[in-house]
Amino acid sequence: MWQVSKQQQNIRWNLTENLAGYLFLAPTLLVLGTFVVLPILYAVFLSLHKVQLLGGIEYQFIGFRNFSRLVEDERVWIALKNTAEYVVIVVPSQTILALVLAVTLNSGIRGKNWWRILYFLPTVTSSAVLTLIFMWIYNTDGLLNDVLAFVGLPTYNWLGDPNVALKGIMIMNIWSTAPFYMVIYLAALQDIPQKLYEAAELDGANTWQQFIYITIPILQPVTFFVVAIGIIGTFQLFDQSYIFSGGTGGPNNATLTLVLLIYQAVFRNLQMGYAAAIAFLLALVIITITLIQRRLFGGEKM
Repeated sequence: MWQVSKQQQNIRWNLTENLAGYLFLAPTLLVLGTFVVLPILYAVFLSLHKVQLLGGIEYQFIGFRNFSRLVEDERVWIALKNTAEYVVIVVPSQTILALVLAVTLNSGIRGKNWWRILYFLPTVTSSAVLTLIFMWIYNTDGLLNDVLAFVGLPTYNWLGDPNVALKGIMIMNIWSTAPFYMVIYLAALQDIPQKLYEAAELDGANTWQQFIYITIPILQPVTFFVVAIGIIGTFQLFDQSYIFSGGTGGPNNATLTLVLLIYQAVFRNLQMGYAAAIAFLLALVIITITLIQRRLFGGEKM
């Protein structure tokens, strides 16, 4: 009897502990369920329906017709191409620039605290404000063309030429986002034991060899994080493209991105189901590239 009573007490104690744990988790689970899980489920529901918004909301089940339409929509492929080109150029550039800036600041240059503040200013500035400033710089009679003309280089219609419009956004984003990743690299560099560099120097390794064989390998997990976050962020390009083109993705769809296309599908064409299908395409692309990158960087070992 005593053993049975003891077992019952243990069961009650375990149930009480489990219940207490779930009660503490309840607020987080409620928030995640409301703002993450339910929106995803609703997006799945929308992608399988044609949604009528005018004159009352109505849902018409159409199966996978929204997804099959993606293959036939030329603007989807244009947006995907523009976004992919943007990612391929911006992510490596901002990562390399961030690493170079971090190494420079970590080398003990004079006034490094002031340089850190100066470098980081673009990151804390509103994206919309930065875009408007660069639109003024990119104007046909703007500062950039004046500088190019002064040094004897050709000038461009940065806002109106389809061949250079997206490049203008790339330059702006590389300049404004690299400082954020610079701070991450700088923190990682300061955690590298100085003894490793001293030992390498005793073995005859110069500064470049120390950087290649010590700094780069140790920073591999940080680089994986920086590139992963950079890919996710660049695939979600919207506000700069919207402001540059006035929401059209022009000139001639040169700045059209997948997120801008989602915006147009919802707020201009009132096609919520089709917009949800594009969103799932974007999510699939991001997840696939992140998994490939994880394998390349050896994420399983990190």
